[in-house]
This record gives sequence, structure tokens and C-alpha cells, in this order.
Amino acid sequence: MIPKHFHFFKKDISDIELPEKFTFPFYYQPHALAIIASKELQGYLKYKTDFKHNFGLNEDHLENAIGKMFGVLVVQNAENQIGYLASFSGKLQDKSLPEKFVPPVFNMRTEGSFYIKGELEIDAINAQLTEIHKNPDYKEYLKKLEDLENTIVKDLDYQRKKINKARSLRKQKKKEAKKSLNILDYQNLEKSLKQESYNQQFFYKELVAYYDDKLHNLKKKVNFYTKQIEVLKSERKEKSNFLQQTLFSKYAFLDKDKNLKSLLDIFNDPDLQPPAGSGECAAPKLLQYAFANHLKPICMAEFWWGISPNSAVRKHQNYYPACQSRCKPILGHMLKGTTMDSNVLLENLSAEKQLEIIFEDDDLIIVNKPSEFLSVPGKTITDSVYTRIKKQYPNATGPLIVHRLDMSTSGILVLTKTKEANKKLQSQFINRTVKKRYIALLDGHLPKESGKIKLPLRVDLDDRPKQLVDFIHGKNAETRWTVIAKKDNKTRVYFYPITGRTHQLRVHAAHKNGLNTPIIGDDLYGEKSNRLHLHAEYISFLHPTTNEKMTFKVDADF
Repeated sequence: MIPKHFHFFKKDISDIELPEKFTFPFYYQPHALAIIASKELQGYLKYKTDFKHNFGLNEDHLENAIGKMFGVLVVQNAENQIGYLASFSGKLQDKSLPEKFVPPVFNMRTEGSFYIKGELEIDAINAQLTEIHKNPDYKEYLKKLEDLENTIVKDLDYQRKKINKARSLRKQKKKEAKKSLNILDYQNLEKSLKQESYNQQFFYKELVAYYDDKLHNLKKKVNFYTKQIEVLKSERKEKSNFLQQTLFSKYAFLDKDKNLKSLLDIFNDPDLQPPAGSGECAAPKLLQYAFANHLKPICMAEFWWGISPNSAVRKHQNYYPACQSRCKPILGHMLKGTTMDSNVLLENLSAEKQLEIIFEDDDLIIVNKPSEFLSVPGKTITDSVYTRIKKQYPNATGPLIVHRLDMSTSGILVLTKTKEANKKLQSQFINRTVKKRYIALLDGHLPKESGKIKLPLRVDLDDRPKQLVDFIHGKNAETRWTVIAKKDNKTRVYFYPITGRTHQLRVHAAHKNGLNTPIIGDDLYGEKSNRLHLHAEYISFLHPTTNEKMTFKVDADF
């Protein structure tokens, strides 16, 4: 019996050889069968009528638009027939479950489920909180409290300044009186001035007490509402935590031997909760259905469909690996014992590459770093510019590394032999007096000839080492750019980084609010190619000892 969500290929695939190993989900080139399955699913998405979701593909209807990750899993059934399964991450806007797709691992929204009941209870608490916040008396008391606190600050500040000024005047009077008054008159004046000081201090204390009393009465009225808010928020948090924990216990995942493991067991850390949305990604849904229905996974792929989100870089129809924070622990369990393609991220691609030294003196070493070559040792790969130079110059006293280039970026890298030289060059980098220029080849044409990009960046905590655009928590990142040439739907540009954030040029090129045109070969923010076409071509700085201007230029090999 063929499972309900098993789809036969529309295209003849009889001449396509099956892969010997399953796809390594965190870094892959889609197999031909996965590409065909993806194209067939994309054809369905173009003309779908069985669900409603605004993917943002129509520029006239961008309100509430949101793109989505879809996945396909090529499988083999008990009769050795090849087909594929389809899924999507998260939920559709109409919350439907179209028959085209495999069901979720756990459907939290079945009628009368604990989750819906819990949501209704939380919604009721939110409604009560909204009602309190809208209460006219509460709003009036809050406004009065704010006004009173501002008045107190200003008035007490004024009174303190008045007291200090009066104190200075009294000192001046006493100083002048000593010169002109007799002892008795001076004593009478001194006594009068002391009384004046006492009166001012007494008035200030009385004023503070008066304001404290007014504050106490007003805060008492405000607290009548804030205590209700605190109780409701505490109740909401308790219900939300219970709901989340119950939900985590309901999500249980199969491996190929049909061993079940819940989310809480998979993450297995009392201090670390599974990230929100764990188990709702496409890959776990696909594998769960395959294992539950005796289907053998052959290969898989995930692609983005629709408008890019505001923070991450996602391109319509581009393929993407499974995410790290949510999917890696889950897929680690589900694919246990499955023979997979090797993880090329752990392979040392630089072993046969030579490190060219283009300049050297008593203080500096300038190298031309090849692409796919680490600047410093990684967690699993130790071969790097640092380790090779350290071995070649064992007597160097400085930290060596002054700045870094991404592993995939080629070009000029500056190192120092002494601690003093390193400190002085570091200062130039920090003060942004070092001039740098990169050359890149972009996958498309740009409508303008030059410009400046300002998009703050931070690490994607759910999918390291990728970076996100974040205007609240991100660090300032600025890049100037100029077009060099356009040919064959490709654009060669100069990048002038004003700041030096991780992946800055790659994100600024690919993000929809940047150039919206990824660098060719960018396997994180665009599409993989033979290499990342980004090269640190030029650098200029002052020599740390002679103060002479140093300039270096190395042409790109693309």
C-alpha cells in the first residue's frame, strides 16, 4: 500500500542513478533527484489553490507577506519504487494542512487539544491585561505619577541650588562683616545667618516630606492596578511554561530503527530549553513520516519560497541547509546509523595550498591568503595562516594576527612579528585609519553605480556562523561600494568596508535591503560555486616603526 503523502515523479527518472549515501543535511549540493522533486513542488506552489499564504511574490500585495522554507525527501518504498515527500517549516498563514505535505510530528492544533485550551487560557489573561492597561483611571494615575516625579526632580533640584547659592552669600557676608563690624554686631549677624540656614534646611526637609506623602498616596492608587498586572503576568508565565514543557514532551522523533525520543530527551539539558519551533522544520517532518511509513530516505533538499525576511538572507528558490540550533540535535538522533555524505566543513581544503608571502621586514609579514584557508585555527581544522606563520617564525614575539579574513575570502592579510608592532597596527585598525578595498563578483546587475550600505549585524544565534541584520541588537556595519564592470548578468564591484564585522560584505551584498545581489559562490547567503568570489585586493597603513605609508595590492584570480 502506497502511503498517502508519497508522490511519484512526473518526470522520467529511470536513467538517474541513486546516490550511495544520504544527504548530509547541514552542507550539501542537492542531488539530481532532489532538484527534480523541488522543481515539481515549486510548480505546485505557483498555482496552489488548496491553501492561503501570502509569500510576497506579488509586489502589489506585500502586507503580511512572509516567505517559507520547503523541503523534499526522495524515498524508496517496500516495492523499490522511487518517489518523494514534501513538507514546509512552521505553519501556513491559514493554519491548514494541505494533502500535498506530510503532517507535523505533533499536531498541536487538533480540536480540543491541550495546546488550544492552553492558548485560550493565555489569551484570556492577555485580554485582562489589555483591559487594565486601557483603564482610564489607571492611565490617569500613571500620568499624574509621571508628572509628579518630574516636578519633584525639578523642584528639589531648584531648592538645592537655591540653598547652595544662599550658603555662598552667607560666607561672603561673614567675610565682609569681619572687616567692618565690631565683635557684638558680628556675633548677632552670625546668629542671624545660622537661623537663615536652619530655616532653609527645615523648609527643604518639609518639602521632601510633603512630596513623599503625595507620592505615597499616588503610588498606592497605581499599585492597585500594577499588583493585578504582576499577578496576571506571573500566572501567564506559569501557564506558558507548563504549556511549553507539555508540548516538548509530546514531540517524539523516530530514527531508522523506529526508536522514539522526545525533544526533552534529545536536548537533555535541564538548563537549556529546546528553541521555540523545534520539530516544526521541514526536515524532521519528512524523516518522521518516512520512518513511520517504512520508506527509505534516499536524498533531500530544502529551498526558500517567497520574499526574504527582514533579518536573515533568504533568496527565492535557493537551496539551504538545515538549521543548527533546532534541527542539528533532532536530526542527530533521527539519522543515527544512517550512512551520509561526508561533512566537507570538517575537511581541510587548505592542505595542498601554498601561503604566499608578498612582503616581510623586521616588524611585518604580508601574505596573500588563498580562498578556503583559515586565518586562525578552527575547532576541527588547525591548518591556518597563524599556525603556518607561527611554525615558520618561531621566534616572533608578537601575537602575529592583526586582523582576519573569512575562510572563503582570499587576499591580503597583515601579520606582525613583535608585540609593539601589533599594538600600533591594532590601533590603526580600531581608529579606522587603515584603508582596505575588496573586489567581488556579484550574481546579477545593480541598478546604481555606487552607494553606501548601513545594515547593523549580529550573529544568528539559531544558525551560527551566519549573521543577521538587527537594528536593535546589531553592531553598526557600513560599506561603500562602486561598480567596476557589468557583463553576462554579473557585476564586478569594489567594496570599501568602513567597519569590519563578520561576513559584513557578504550580508551587505546579499540582503534585500543591501545590494540584494549575492556574491557568486557564497554558500551561506547565495549559491555555492567553485569559490567565493571575494578578494581583499588592496590595503594601506602606516608602518608601525618607521611611520612610512605602506601600500599593497594583489589582483584577484577571478
